[in-house]
Amino acid sequence: MTEELMLAGCLKNNASAQEALYGRFSPRMLGVCYRFAKNREDAEDMLQEGFIKVFTQMHQYRNEGALEGWIRRIIVHTCINNLKKNKKFSDSLDIIHANSVHINEEMIPSIMQAKQVVECIRMLPLGYRTVLNLYAIEGFPHKEIAGMLDIEESTSRSQYTRAKAMLEEILIRKKIIQKPKERTRLIALGGQG
Repeated sequence: MTEELMLAGCLKNNASAQEALYGRFSPRMLGVCYRFAKNREDAEDMLQEGFIKVFTQMHQYRNEGALEGWIRRIIVHTCINNLKKNKKFSDSLDIIHANSVHINEEMIPSIMQAKQVVECIRMLPLGYRTVLNLYAIEGFPHKEIAGMLDIEESTSRSQYTRAKAMLEEILIRKKIIQKPKERTRLIALGGQG
């Protein structure tokens, strides 16, 4: 079924069109939900809730961009709303990461390790994981993230910085990336090399 036929059918609440749309986009959107969720069951719940919103809001889609992008945005907002119901995002972990290290490009794991990296991201505290997903993966600016999560923009920035540092530590501990040489660390921290 073409995208146009799916859209027309979904606007008429046609079950087969809705099933086709869900079948086409749900695997990728489950991946989005999984990055925000605590476990697979929560991710599946977020996905279902998100698609209910997609179908009820389909009349708002204006063909001004990719349908997948529009659906993704609804799914991301559904995940955020779900998380907001259960946890405050201004909570921070009591670990000192003020001088966090930026993950260098040569430290980025190969695509073969992508699943391991997602698992490591899921190990981050909720606030860190959420901001990292929204900023680094979904591409939202800190100002918009702050509005979505009801936090200060500076909190979004610091949560992102701390999330990167913590993620680097997890990736090193799991031997997905190598520990950077001390000289590189000092330069990354703004020190003398």
